[in-house]
Amino acid sequence: MTMPRPLFRGFTTQAEIDAQYNASAAVADAAAEARHYVERSALARSSLPCTLDVPFGPTLAETLDIFPAERPDAPVFVFIHGGYWRSLSAKEFSCVALGLRQRGITTVATNYALCPHVTIDEIVRQTRAALAWVLRHIGQHGGDPRRVAIGGHSAGGHLTAMALQTRWQEDYGLPADPFRAAVLVSGLYELEPLRYSYLQPMIQLDDGIIRRNSPAFSARPCATPALITWGADEPPEFERQAMSYHAAWQAAGNTAELLPQVGKHHFSAIHGFEDPDSPLCNWVAERLGAVA
Repeated sequence: MTMPRPLFRGFTTQAEIDAQYNASAAVADAAAEARHYVERSALARSSLPCTLDVPFGPTLAETLDIFPAERPDAPVFVFIHGGYWRSLSAKEFSCVALGLRQRGITTVATNYALCPHVTIDEIVRQTRAALAWVLRHIGQHGGDPRRVAIGGHSAGGHLTAMALQTRWQEDYGLPADPFRAAVLVSGLYELEPLRYSYLQPMIQLDDGIIRRNSPAFSARPCATPALITWGADEPPEFERQAMSYHAAWQAAGNTAELLPQVGKHHFSAIHGFEDPDSPLCNWVAERLGAVA
């Protein structure tokens, strides 16, 4: 009897891959997880000073939300949201400012257009444009452009890794390594398995998109220290992806730490940004020299 040909690694069926990468199916109540983001983010926008829907590019999707710290010239954290590149927006993740502001950090949440309206290539371009805007303009909003950290969750973790791959000096006229630190939470660093998943009709991966946008295979020397973290209760592929990227990042001569978050799943792995005393907030504050 002929054995099925593997689609990716040892996986021979879409169902096996979906079981690893369908984050909503891997938690008991996905709707409750979504409500947490919406409700906590509404609280952030109603209780914290904020400037919303600031355009950084020419299309309607290219906007960002700024939650300034209490003191001027504050360090800055830029958060890139997830949603598998095909759902959600910055508005569901205003909540990340709740803990960071208490540490004296200005928070920026970036938006981008979604698949299948645009490709992942275009989402990467928009993300880079948002970060370039922050580096050039955050001083007008109380932030210190010399102390900017970046981070993201799920697809946002992938986009954070792609930001670290950017030729900032050659392509943008900015310092080669403009970020003080990067936090990559439950990211996707090898896109190949998603081609065989339930996501493919929406994200429409092909050989070129996978090759250009799999940062585990293209890490460059970079001075930015990285925290690579995930929920210990996530499906095993998220840990494998994190370990793969960590190995590539270190092989390029870079600095990175691994943090499996015990008791956390895919959606709760970023809850720490809401708590000023969490490991996530502590790590960012230490790298940025935040004093609050």
